[in-house]
Amino acid sequence: MSHAPLLALPLYLECNMKRLLLAALAATSFVTCAHAQSDTAGSFTTPSGTLQFVRDDRDFVAIIDKDIFDRFDAKTLTHFDEIGRDNSTVTRMLVQTNYGPVLYDFRRRPPVVQHVNAHMTVKRVFWQPDEVVMQGPEGWFRFRNGTLTKLQSTTTTYH
Repeated sequence: MSHAPLLALPLYLECNMKRLLLAALAATSFVTCAHAQSDTAGSFTTPSGTLQFVRDDRDFVAIIDKDIFDRFDAKTLTHFDEIGRDNSTVTRMLVQTNYGPVLYDFRRRPPVVQHVNAHMTVKRVFWQPDEVVMQGPEGWFRFRNGTLTKLQSTTTTYH
């Protein structure tokens, strides 16, 4: 009777465990690259001023330093934030509304407001210097200069 298959079992399990560990590490590092979604409605420090969201009847009102700069319809407040290099200011924010995402760019004063004009629910966001890459139920999209483009296969690595 040969014991070779029994001796190979620990090596087989070790190789599978290494694969599982590498896959888990890769998945973890991929997820941490995307900025997490938040439902925080408190005050946010931005380069444009202090941002607050206030519920007004059915709508949310976006306010910078006591001045309203946008209004949107949403059942709940959901947003993805890009944090500045100082780790304390929000430089850009993608807000989920009932009519699709809205991009706020706080790097300018007054902030730039761009409506994506596509009814979609955003799952993940990757911030790039001149664009936002987002995942929706229908796949991956790029929002750049006010234009939404569905991404096909790409060799670009987003961080």
